Amino acid sequence: MKKRTAVYPGSFDPVTFGHLDIIDRAAKIFDHIIVSVFVHSSKKHMFSVEERVAMLKAALKGKKNVTVDCFEGLLVDYVKNKKTDIVIRGLRAISDLEYEFQIAATNRTLYPGIETVFFMPRQRYTYLSSSIVRDIAHFGGDVSKLVPPHVAKVIAARK
Repeated sequence: MKKRTAVYPGSFDPVTFGHLDIIDRAAKIFDHIIVSVFVHSSKKHMFSVEERVAMLKAALKGKKNVTVDCFEGLLVDYVKNKKTDIVIRGLRAISDLEYEFQIAATNRTLYPGIETVFFMPRQRYTYLSSSIVRDIAHFGGDVSKLVPPHVAKVIAARK
C-alpha cells in the first residue's frame, strides 16, 4: 500500500488554533503531513521563517506523522520534490473559495497530477486568521484564545 503524504503550505505568521485544527484532522486521514512555511520575501511578516518553523515544531511536538519544513519558490516544484501530489488547504468562508480555487487550478495546470484537498476548520475557528491575530497583537490585544500558549508568549514579548 502506498504511503500518502500531503503538504500543508502556508505563511503560519503566526500559527493559530485554526491551523492546528486542520493539521490534526488531516493527520488522521493521511499517513504523513508536511507542514511547510512558505518563504515570501515581498510580504511583511511578524515573525522570521525560523521563528515560524520553531513555533510550529513546538505546537506539533509529539505528532509522529507530522513534520515541519519551509520552502521558497513554486509550490508545485516543492510538492514534486517531496514526492507527493497532495496539497492541503483550509477554507474558512466562501470568500476564501475563489482565491483557493484559482490557486488549485493554476497548480493543476503546472502539475497535472496534483490534487488539492480542502478542509473546513471547526466552526469555532471559521473567523480566525493569522492576519486577525497580527492586527489584535499590533494594538496590544489578548491573543491567548487564538494561538497556542507558547505563541501568545512570543507575541506578548514583542510588544
